[in-house]
Amino acid sequence: MEFKKSPDGGWGWVIVLVSFFTQFLCYGSPLAVGVLYIEWLDAFGEGKGKTAWVGSLASGVGLLASPVCSLCVSSFGARPVTIFSGFMVAGGLMLSSFAPNIYFLFFSYGIVVGLGCGLLYTATVTITCQYFDSHRGLALGLISTGSSVGLFIYAALQRLLIEFYGLDGCLLIVGALALNILACGSLMRPLQPSDCPLPEKTALESAPDRYSIYSEKEKDLEENTNILGKSYSAEETCKSTFGSGGRKQESLLHKSPTTMAHSKETETYKKKVAEQTYFCKQLAKRKWQLYKNYCGETVALFKNKVFLALFIAIFLFDIGGFPPSLLMEDVARSSNVKEEELIMPLISIIGIMTAVGKLLLGILADFKWINTLYLYVATLIIMGLALCAIPFAKSYVTLAILSGILGFLTGNWSIFPYVTTKTVGIEKLAHAYGILMFFAGLGNSLGPPIVGWFYDWTQTYDIAFYFSGFCVLLGGFILLLAALPSWHTCSRLLPKPAPTTFLYKVTSNV
Repeated sequence: MEFKKSPDGGWGWVIVLVSFFTQFLCYGSPLAVGVLYIEWLDAFGEGKGKTAWVGSLASGVGLLASPVCSLCVSSFGARPVTIFSGFMVAGGLMLSSFAPNIYFLFFSYGIVVGLGCGLLYTATVTITCQYFDSHRGLALGLISTGSSVGLFIYAALQRLLIEFYGLDGCLLIVGALALNILACGSLMRPLQPSDCPLPEKTALESAPDRYSIYSEKEKDLEENTNILGKSYSAEETCKSTFGSGGRKQESLLHKSPTTMAHSKETETYKKKVAEQTYFCKQLAKRKWQLYKNYCGETVALFKNKVFLALFIAIFLFDIGGFPPSLLMEDVARSSNVKEEELIMPLISIIGIMTAVGKLLLGILADFKWINTLYLYVATLIIMGLALCAIPFAKSYVTLAILSGILGFLTGNWSIFPYVTTKTVGIEKLAHAYGILMFFAGLGNSLGPPIVGWFYDWTQTYDIAFYFSGFCVLLGGFILLLAALPSWHTCSRLLPKPAPTTFLYKVTSNV
């Protein structure tokens, strides 16, 4: 479906506002799960690796299901998906307050809330990209700061709610707040389809297609009718063997008006059944053709070496870059940092600096003289170095500085859709973004448990963060090597005009 040209303003700014609050409400608690992580460690007495699965699933499941999320948004639109997902997030949070063990949280908080967040993220990004073109980087930066502001506020809010109402009361109140997503979704007015008709084939070109369609339809209808006719005649033959009257009485009955009407109804019924059978066959053929096209487009995407390096980089980035936001509070406690020194929660510092990073990096992405892909690579390399420096931080000040740096660089999520659009084009954004988010979710799901297992094995976070930093650095250098010679060729969407067009124009001018 062709949409109208992106308005780059107008109702698009309302879309930005409601998308901001949607990400604020849905991602506030899952990103600030580090506060709940410590409470779950004390409540259930499980290991750090097993308990970390709750937060990693909440962030990873939605990304793992990104191909399904993209399909839902493409099929139903952003508004219905947002309203439905709001119920999922709110219900999952409230259900988690009744969790009897850690395994129940895997389902209620990890899967239900995570899947709802994945649907909401895909819906907000897709509709924002449809409404903006020249200011797309700024718009994506603004909406993505919603999750970062949510992390900053929910880190302190959840700690306060736990102090006053306990862990269960905290989850109930946070789930009730998530119901406001329904109001945000109702304002996501879809962009209307374009009024420009698609180019039609000429009469000579379309005649063979129409002939083949009609001939196939007539052939199928005739075939189905013959089958039904044979079965019907077989039934009549079987019925006639049980009759005891003479053939003269049967012939008189067949000539009666009632029998004639019955035969007409039978013919009409057979035609209707034949048409329905033909419709089912065509529907199955179309679904199979769509599946083949989807697989072909996927293979074509992976032939683009920049896209191939991009999905490797995002996978390694999420393995190494996500654990700090989940485990930084426990890192401070393991480093013997006293609670009196915690002027501000480290998760809150990560959250507010992530918001700043998303906004500034989104603004930088709109400058034509800045290569967005190289900007993204730079954030990966610097972040990898910052992760390797965490084992050397033994005080609150150094941990706060590193948390701020990591938070700012995590803001590269705002330019990731921009990089994807420049790599594959706006037409393939939903398809490509779904694939990339699947690998990002896989990294999100594996990262925190791996770091937790390293701690359970060595009783220190040093080796774990060396491993995280190495993963992010490796992904950054792979993407850099793939992008150096071919960034401009990958971002070129239209083919060069054929030489015959140039010769035709010269001839016409002469």
